[in-house]
Amino acid sequence: MLKTAIEAAVEAGGIIAELYPGPRAISLKGFRDLVTDADTAAESAIFKKIQARFPDHAILSEEAGGHVSGSGYTWVVDPLDGTTNYAHRHPVFSVSIGVLEGGEPIVGVIHDPLRHHTFAAFRGGGARLNDEPIHVSGVAGLENALIGIDWGHENEVRERTLNDLHRILPRCGALRAAGSAALTLAYVAAGWNDAYFQPGLRPWDAAAGVLLVNEAGGRCTTLKGDPYRVRFSDCVATNGWIHDELLRLLKRMP
Repeated sequence: MLKTAIEAAVEAGGIIAELYPGPRAISLKGFRDLVTDADTAAESAIFKKIQARFPDHAILSEEAGGHVSGSGYTWVVDPLDGTTNYAHRHPVFSVSIGVLEGGEPIVGVIHDPLRHHTFAAFRGGGARLNDEPIHVSGVAGLENALIGIDWGHENEVRERTLNDLHRILPRCGALRAAGSAALTLAYVAAGWNDAYFQPGLRPWDAAAGVLLVNEAGGRCTTLKGDPYRVRFSDCVATNGWIHDELLRLLKRMP
């Protein structure tokens, strides 16, 4: 399954990269929620490869929908995470493919087609970037931490994030909003970001990334500190060292 996920992500990334410089068809599928011809073309390639090798497995995808199977295996696919960036030719986006067994991540792959970065993990096997082991950072204090965020589409999510930033910004080293949740989670796993939080994630945003963070030695919980599950919308992912400090700020009333 890991081999298939890597091959599918790289193939989809090739499609996205090829279409990136040229004109594209863009439509609106929801509030502040874009979809392009690259999304659908990449998704089709991923589906074809998964269904050829694992025809009995369920698939949940951002574009095609579906659901997480209660038992057995579910592939959770975001063929283009960072569509708004892509549509504006802002060069930060990724392909994310996770595999769940009974609702729990066991395989995760995130591919950045422009930088040729392929982050991959399987449960119990550690995390790797282009087949080299990666590990979360050793930053032990929030005052030196680089924290990733995303704004989300809904105004309610953005307001919650703004309230959180009022408490965090004076106490952290720096903040970055990349526009690709999956890629930022991969950066936490690689030690390039020290933390990431988001109150409005969807399963395809997080299925691969949270496994990468956990396998790289990090920690993922909800904003309340409960163990993170793919069905939850809020997520805090860190190197582990700053997790409790960040949670205390996020749980404090404004």
